[in-house]
Amino acid sequence: MAMTAAVKDELSRLAVTKPCCRKAEVASVFRYGGSLHIVSGRIAIEAELDTGAAARRLRKDIWEVYSHRAELLIQSPGGLRRGHRYQLRVSAGGEAMARQIGMVDGQGRPAFGLPPYLVNGPLCDCEAVWRGAFLAHGSLTEPGRSSALEINCPNMESAIALAGAARRLGIPGAKHREVRGSDRVVLRDGDAISALLTRLGAHEAVLAWEERRMRREVRATANRLANFDDANLRRSARAAVAAGARVSRALDILGEDAPEHLAAAGRLRLDHKQASLEELGTLADPPLTKDAIAGRIRRLLAMADRRAFELGVDGTDVPPAQAYGLQSVSLREESAGPRLGLPAQAGAFSVEPVAQTSDDLPTSTDSAIVSQVGPGAMSSPGSR
Repeated sequence: MAMTAAVKDELSRLAVTKPCCRKAEVASVFRYGGSLHIVSGRIAIEAELDTGAAARRLRKDIWEVYSHRAELLIQSPGGLRRGHRYQLRVSAGGEAMARQIGMVDGQGRPAFGLPPYLVNGPLCDCEAVWRGAFLAHGSLTEPGRSSALEINCPNMESAIALAGAARRLGIPGAKHREVRGSDRVVLRDGDAISALLTRLGAHEAVLAWEERRMRREVRATANRLANFDDANLRRSARAAVAAGARVSRALDILGEDAPEHLAAAGRLRLDHKQASLEELGTLADPPLTKDAIAGRIRRLLAMADRRAFELGVDGTDVPPAQAYGLQSVSLREESAGPRLGLPAQAGAFSVEPVAQTSDDLPTSTDSAIVSQVGPGAMSSPGSR
């Protein structure tokens, strides 16, 4: 059963004994689901409901509280109507009852909003007003991203009065909204919806609502955590491939010249590519902190980059670039004459891009030539 039908079924079976609450519920049903008609020169009031239990409840209250008989008409499904509709019409004594429930004023003119005795009445009358409004034109969607409790109101004054009744009950978040030309009171907070249903007396519906809401929240949390974990694993795998390639290249460049403590850190990185820096520190002998193992790997890469510059070979950052589809930047010894007016010197090297395949490479059409005399003038790999 849908949540709206379940709540209306439970509210229509709720036993209310206080006369003031029964009067407030009847007035609310006619205000939010009724209308005024002129029949043979006399005022008749009519209410239209979508459940048979609510119609029988209203008919019983009209007779026991106001001593008026109501005619019950049943409309079969057809056109846009998917289910039966139940119409209650009070013709004999309709004008007197309309004055009693506040649908017309003392001069017989239609009144808007709720009557003063309901607006300023006790809190039990506010609960009865909301109960009658929900039975007349209320809806409750399934808990989720767009869950809401809505009351379709006939005019702006009745919507404002209903929102004020919710504030008197201590229910936050009930707001008046104009949706496609109709006035509505909307309540979207899940806790506020549960509190309001509890005040109205729909305890079984509250349990079902909370169960579905909890199930939806647990499922959403699990999906969100799974997506985050999957994204983190993909990023960690890419970072591990890049870090392992750089460390392997550094060990190849340095060879036997690599300091033992730096080489040990590099071998740990190669042996445990999926491990974090903290885990690598615990695997070291003796154990190291995360910052210590990271510093050793960083110094190993910096030393290998300086040695690669001196030898005129590719540095440690070339393998990851090739893995992502980028061409390497080659260092070649300049044996020809000077360029750009710079004097030729023995052992001078220049950096020249082979091809521009990435946005990170220079956009100029001229060849970028940087003459370098010695490794001391080159910036450290960490600053590039």
